[in-house]
Amino acid sequence: EKQVFQLRAHMYQARSLFAADSSGLSDPFARVFFISQSQCTEVLNETLCPTWDQLLVFDNVELYGEAHEMRDDPPIIVIEIYDQDTVGKADFMGRTFAKPVVKMSDEQYCPPRFPPQLEYYQIYRGNATAGDLLAAFELLQIGPGGKSDLPPIDGPTDVDRGPILPVPLGIRPVLSRYRVEVTALEHPVSMWSVSWGRRASPRLLEGEEGAGSQGSVCGGRPGNQAAASLKNQGIGSLCADLPENELLHPPLNIRVVDCRAFGRYTLVGSHTVSSLRKFIYRPPDKKAQHWNMAG
Repeated sequence: EKQVFQLRAHMYQARSLFAADSSGLSDPFARVFFISQSQCTEVLNETLCPTWDQLLVFDNVELYGEAHEMRDDPPIIVIEIYDQDTVGKADFMGRTFAKPVVKMSDEQYCPPRFPPQLEYYQIYRGNATAGDLLAAFELLQIGPGGKSDLPPIDGPTDVDRGPILPVPLGIRPVLSRYRVEVTALEHPVSMWSVSWGRRASPRLLEGEEGAGSQGSVCGGRPGNQAAASLKNQGIGSLCADLPENELLHPPLNIRVVDCRAFGRYTLVGSHTVSSLRKFIYRPPDKKAQHWNMAG
């Protein structure tokens, strides 16, 4: 018996990916395979923690079998991560697998199963772990009423991204504004590059060599990567809109590069702070303080 479905792949973010380029970063994109169809996310440049924030819709997916079999044991989704090269073939970075949450046409689209929640999927490169994918997948049966009976996709919209659909409200995390301040102590090389988040290439903060530099780099739209560089004993700051749920925060990536002649930089080393939880400062609740003083 033929069943027709629509697959929605909510590709939000990946973290701690494999550094495929000599810069210590990658230009990652994800390709999602389901049955005989495949689609790709956009390519994000120079990051190990891409936040694609992209919805991929697979229409008219035909599956054969009993309805209860489709609901209880749907086909596997394959997700592969690649590094986009300017010349030649994209480099394979890792692979993971997922099963979608299935909704039959006679079921209600309501909690607790819907909308699906973002989950982490372990990415593997051969036998080695190669990062995590934060995503959600739902397989929706198209009934007699056609696609008009499918649950609507609730914004937000982003005119700057053209036809690219963002992850809908109710599935995407709630974002808050964060600011990170980094102080680089003495180091024999010239530049520290610090990045946190998603998409802008790391930029240098201007300053005299040896004098240190201070400044702020902010992402343009929610989830944008923020990046800053610190010269010698520099102090830098960066800010970004990130999930209120601390478990969904991307790592803080630190690269140390050697400044060469003619504006060239050579990677010396890198480090990733996987969790900033212990560094988070929460301002005191002034209202609560007022009541305590009054009491």
